[in-house]
Amino acid sequence: MVTRRQFLKTGAGAAAMLAFRTAGSAAATERALDPAAIPKYVAPLAIPPVMPNLPSPEGPVDHYMIGVRQFQQQILPPGLPTTTVWGYGSVLHPRTFNTPACTVEATVDRPVRITWINELVDGDGRYRPHLLPVDPTLHWANPPGGPSKRDTRPRFASTPGRYRGPVPIVTHLHGGHSWDDSDGHPEAWFLPAARNISAGYAREGSLYSEFAHTFGIREGVRWAAGSAVYQYANDQRAATQWFHDHTLGITRLNVYAGLAGFYLLRGGPSDLPSGVLPGPAPRAGDAPTTRYHEIPILIQDKSFSAGGSLLYPDSRRLSDGFSGPYVPRSDVSPIWVPEFFGTTMTVNGRTWPDLHVEPRRYRFRFLNGCNSRFLDLKIASGPPAKSARTAALPFWQIGSDGGFLPSPVQLGGLLLAPAERADVIVDFTGIPAGTQLFLINEGPDGPYRGARSAPPANPATTGQVMRFTVGPLVDQDTSVPPSELRLPTLNRLGAARLTRRLALLEHSSAVVAGVGPIAALLGSSESRGSAKMWADPITENPATGSTEMWEFHNFTPDAHPMHVHEVQFEVVDRRPSNGLTQLPEPGERGFKDTVIAPPNAITRIKATFDRPGLFVWHCHVLEHEDNEMMRPYRIGA
Repeated sequence: MVTRRQFLKTGAGAAAMLAFRTAGSAAATERALDPAAIPKYVAPLAIPPVMPNLPSPEGPVDHYMIGVRQFQQQILPPGLPTTTVWGYGSVLHPRTFNTPACTVEATVDRPVRITWINELVDGDGRYRPHLLPVDPTLHWANPPGGPSKRDTRPRFASTPGRYRGPVPIVTHLHGGHSWDDSDGHPEAWFLPAARNISAGYAREGSLYSEFAHTFGIREGVRWAAGSAVYQYANDQRAATQWFHDHTLGITRLNVYAGLAGFYLLRGGPSDLPSGVLPGPAPRAGDAPTTRYHEIPILIQDKSFSAGGSLLYPDSRRLSDGFSGPYVPRSDVSPIWVPEFFGTTMTVNGRTWPDLHVEPRRYRFRFLNGCNSRFLDLKIASGPPAKSARTAALPFWQIGSDGGFLPSPVQLGGLLLAPAERADVIVDFTGIPAGTQLFLINEGPDGPYRGARSAPPANPATTGQVMRFTVGPLVDQDTSVPPSELRLPTLNRLGAARLTRRLALLEHSSAVVAGVGPIAALLGSSESRGSAKMWADPITENPATGSTEMWEFHNFTPDAHPMHVHEVQFEVVDRRPSNGLTQLPEPGERGFKDTVIAPPNAITRIKATFDRPGLFVWHCHVLEHEDNEMMRPYRIGA
């Protein structure tokens, strides 16, 4: 029996990944769209506009009503079919529904209150099934289990097919600092208020009622069926944040279907560099002809059918060739795959777009929104070749997940794991009009092992991301060269009083030899047999106000992007098992909420846990997160 990694190495894995089934039919296969046949750089980059807010009652709070809907979007170039997707939008402004979502603009110390509404229903008020294959054998939301068996790993007498019932959602503000009832806990999901949901179904997750109650007491607001109300205090440093779905066991599918968007927090003393940054960014009421010099860039990999639908594996066979036996005759789930790597790159919801730029400085807020793919980005003078690894223009990184760095950093390449953000300046000054530059990706078309020497992505497809076409200078650039910027002071954390030694683990099948991994897990580093499941009792419980060191001991062959909800942490160092201690990379020397933990190494972070509540920490490879590589933790009693 071949392993997943052996299968991918043979090339059979790449061929099998083209044999996806359609979202609409599990019985018949639909031909995959050859990514090499998709025209590149023919559509302009879409720049997400600002999410409309609601007229606010008296008080310093911005109000939003944001729904999740299904719709058609032109992701492939014009002339090719549209794609059915999900996305967020203002429920009072139907034209705002898009993937990625319109950007929520927030201000430091001014709260934002959002009513999140599950509108995954058709015109008759009946629920819409998932666009993608849901594996019901995982530990997941499990609405059919009813109140007693929701949020569990169901048992089956025979191997089940994909779940086709109503879809739960819950939204997490990634990088936010809120009470636990507004964090988007995976067990606080809710179904749409559809009229045809079976009586035995659970309509919300195990923690929904508890969080609705505590929110109601604190804020005096009740949650209606099919919705939740969250409030974000924004009492933290200005930073690039993002929101996305976080439902237990199906986050990978809901995010891939389109549920993601930027949340940009501005203002306060942490947003006052001594020097003008490139701008403007999109604002409410902008004229259609407004030229932007601060642009959010969300990169994702997708696969498409010839008919334009999103493709995602509907069988474990497409991961490592294993065709059964599956649950319950073994411990191998029939649909879940350890990672997903799409064949096509999208930026802000379009495949391989083009951005017309002036010969001036631009501020780009990069976000890796891929399920599993690590990105190694460069700006090159032409499309990538297998031997070309030189940068034509540098990135000047000025910020990371938690806001500005201590000082600007010049980089030839930008390594981003899933969920990581990088706030960068690219200087096109002096480049002749008509020049074309390319954002390329030299990350692998498979799991990232922690070394940039791995074979890069396919230069004809996933090795290309977008193009910059330089035009004439329209307006004078008043921004300061990045080398001259002085960034706001960072207030470092105090000494850690406690160290937690945590393990990153994989499990292979205990029933079928040679099949694995069947799950990715977390545990204690004291032994590799210390793995904990999602439902096991909490083992991480920092005291309120405490500062702790967390050590991620990675016993797997792949790197994992580790995300801790609620806090911004400092990366302390990495300690390879066979090498010298490595200090944080230059772009990691600010505050972070997601860190790359390479294999065969200990990655150390330090955080202060200042707000009591129930939160989670997990790997942000979404396929891992959805199958046990996530644990609850509690701050305070």
